[in-house]
Amino acid sequence: MNAAGPDREWLKRWLDHLRFERRLAALTVKNYHRDIEALYTFLCNAEVNDWAQVDSGHVRSFAARLHRRGQASRSIQRRLAAVRNLFEFLVREGVAGANPGLDVTAPKAPRRLPETLDVDAMGRLLDIRGDHPIATRDRAIMELFYSSGLRLAELAGLGLTDVDLIEGTVRVTGKGAKTRIVPVGAKAREALRDWLKVRPQLEKTASTGMFISRIGRPLSNRNIQARVKHWARKLGLPQGVSPHTFRHSFATHLLESSGDLRAVQELLGHADIGTTQIYTHLDFQHLARIYDQAHPRARKRR
Repeated sequence: MNAAGPDREWLKRWLDHLRFERRLAALTVKNYHRDIEALYTFLCNAEVNDWAQVDSGHVRSFAARLHRRGQASRSIQRRLAAVRNLFEFLVREGVAGANPGLDVTAPKAPRRLPETLDVDAMGRLLDIRGDHPIATRDRAIMELFYSSGLRLAELAGLGLTDVDLIEGTVRVTGKGAKTRIVPVGAKAREALRDWLKVRPQLEKTASTGMFISRIGRPLSNRNIQARVKHWARKLGLPQGVSPHTFRHSFATHLLESSGDLRAVQELLGHADIGTTQIYTHLDFQHLARIYDQAHPRARKRR
C-alpha cells in the first residue's frame, strides 16, 4: 500500500487556480490533472509527504521512470510542464521554496528524418501526361517544387511577376518575411511556359496569382496538397507523398551530388545551418546503402 503523500488539498487548489484564475479549457485542466496524478503516485511510493521536500532529484527520477516504461519524449515533456506549472503555483503560495522542475528536461526524442523519393520515383511522379489545363498546371507546380525546393506556403503565395523565365529564377518570401532568389531548372521553366499558355482558360477574373483553380481563384495550401496526393495515388507512389516530399528530395539529391551544405542551406532559406544538417543524415544513409551493395567485405554471403 502506498505511503501517504503530500497534502492533496493543494492539488485541488491548483486545479481551481487553473480553472478560475487562468481560465484554461476544461480539457487542458483535465490533462494537467492526469499528468500530475502520475507525479503524486511517484511521490507516494518515494515516501515524500511534503511538497517542500520535492527537489530536482525527485523530478529527474520521475522523468527517468517514465522513460524506462516506454513513454514517448513528448509525453514526458508534457508531464514535466505540468510539474513546473504546479510548483510555480506552490512557490507563489509559500508551500514550496523553489520549483524543482525548472532544470529537468525530458530525454531527447530521436529526430525524425524527412520522407524522400529517390530520383527514379521522383521522375515517375513528375511524368504527368495530357494537355488539359489542370494537368498542365499540376505538372508545373510539382516541377517547380522539385526544381527549387520551395515550401508549400512559398509556392502558394507566388505571383505572376515572381518568376523570371528568361533569367531562370523565382523570388520567394519565406519564413520571417525573408525574400530569396532561387534558380529554376530547365524542366520546370518548360512546364511553367506550358502552364502560362493555358492559364487564361481558367482565369474568370483578373488574378495576379501564379497558380489558380478551375474557377479562377488562387490555389490554397490545401488545394495544392490535395493535387499532390491525387497524382501520387494515380501514379502509384507511396501514400505519404506531400509538398514537403519535394523539398526534402530536392535537398537530399542536391547534397548527394554536390556535397555543399552551405549552398543547400541558402537554397532552402534556412536561417541556421543546423536545420540543414538533417540532410547529411539522409546523405549518409545513401552512402551506407552504396557501401553495403558495393564493398566486398560488406556484402553478406548468399
